[in-house]
Amino acid sequence: MSRILTSSALSLVLLSILATPAISTDNATQGMPLLGDRFPDMTVQTTAGTMELPDAYAGKWFILFSHPGDFTPVCTTEFVAFAKRHEQFRENNTELIGLSIDQVQAHMKWVEWINDTLKTNITFPIIADGTGRVAKQLGMIHPAKGSNTVRAVFIIDPSGTIRTILYYPQEVGRNMDEILRTVRALQVADQNRVAMPANWPNNELIADGVIIPPPTNETTKATRVTGNNMTCFDWWLCYKEVPY
Repeated sequence: MSRILTSSALSLVLLSILATPAISTDNATQGMPLLGDRFPDMTVQTTAGTMELPDAYAGKWFILFSHPGDFTPVCTTEFVAFAKRHEQFRENNTELIGLSIDQVQAHMKWVEWINDTLKTNITFPIIADGTGRVAKQLGMIHPAKGSNTVRAVFIIDPSGTIRTILYYPQEVGRNMDEILRTVRALQVADQNRVAMPANWPNNELIADGVIIPPPTNETTKATRVTGNNMTCFDWWLCYKEVPY
């Protein structure tokens, strides 16, 4: 009798295991916003005071970028590079906001040092995320790389949608021209309903041309290569010129 009960109990355990939904082993990314998601609503403390994101930049693009820490060499070069291009970003309706797991006083002292020593004025706010709350919510802390934030970049459009997420290792500084190029490419793509080729606007095949989305049915396929205002290598690879 005991063997029968033991067998029945074992069967129930097995059934319970089989009926349990699979749980992702990647717990670090659960709830982390992804491309196409709305940037999560949050209140942040910055060097410019309290801000509500993403509402503070309603109607504008904005770039939220994290850095491992204040008073560190690579981060200092990045802040100078961002500052020198801030006006270019603004000309493209884009604002900048930094973040690290430092207190606001450390941010302020670092900004003062950059201004006094490197003669560069930091004109964008920096989030003071001393508890790491925002960084964890956005997936900016990668445990294998330590407890500081990695070099993350979030590009958010005027509707508050996340359009680009970039990660750089702590030992490699970001290319600000590439980040600016990405913003401009997204804006041109949105305005013209097109896609952007590699290395745009200096693509090896089509220079500053833009890719026309390929046909999705036989009718448009048959007429594609004879269409006006476009050049085609084949029916699925056509491009045109647009102002930017």
